[in-house]
Amino acid sequence: MERHPPQGQRTVHCEDALAWLEARSVLDGCSLITSMPDVSEFPSLTVAEWKEWFVRTASLVLSRCPDDGVTLFYQTDVKKDGTWVDKGYLVQKAAEQSGHSLLWHKVVCRAPPGNITFGRPAYSHLLCFSRGLRLDLSKSTADVLPQAGEVTWTRGMGVQACLVACRFVLENTSTRTIVDPFCGHGSVLAVANSLGLDAVGVELSRKRAKKARALRFPFGSEEPSDEEGPEPES
Repeated sequence: MERHPPQGQRTVHCEDALAWLEARSVLDGCSLITSMPDVSEFPSLTVAEWKEWFVRTASLVLSRCPDDGVTLFYQTDVKKDGTWVDKGYLVQKAAEQSGHSLLWHKVVCRAPPGNITFGRPAYSHLLCFSRGLRLDLSKSTADVLPQAGEVTWTRGMGVQACLVACRFVLENTSTRTIVDPFCGHGSVLAVANSLGLDAVGVELSRKRAKKARALRFPFGSEEPSDEEGPEPES
């Protein structure tokens, strides 16, 4: 009989992610996996102002990771006013400024290769950083994921990407708690718990925080929910 790891513990805080992070120092025993908000969620900011916010916030997220842990960002670029906004570059800019090294950068396909997309590209970035951890290059894994997997809402992180991120933490670090400061519906938290990892989420929306507390993996066969509007992924 196949044995499954016991479910990990979960806590979801309904509050502002920046305030929550700023109130804490380094999160010992934790790795962080998150997807930060898109420019569309800040209608009062110009693109240039949002970029400054994004880099500053990524730096804050990275600063709370212990040296033996990793920080992973799942981000989808956007095409804005006839230009391409590269979130992978913005995250790497923050990491370079804060002394974190890029361990790997995976491309996650959101649509089959060869398809044309408009507001967003057909792939997302999955980037992994650490200040102290280094990898054995003989144990590399696939750089391109053929699909992101099931999502629970339009801005959610696909389940296949969640599994890759959480398994990497489990197999390559000593940290056993996953923190997602922008947890949305809680896909990362649910997948982490299914692998036996504890999880902590932060979510400003009371409705999404409630979902994040309840979500279990596997998610089921429901279609992704658009109840909060067809906003772009982060």
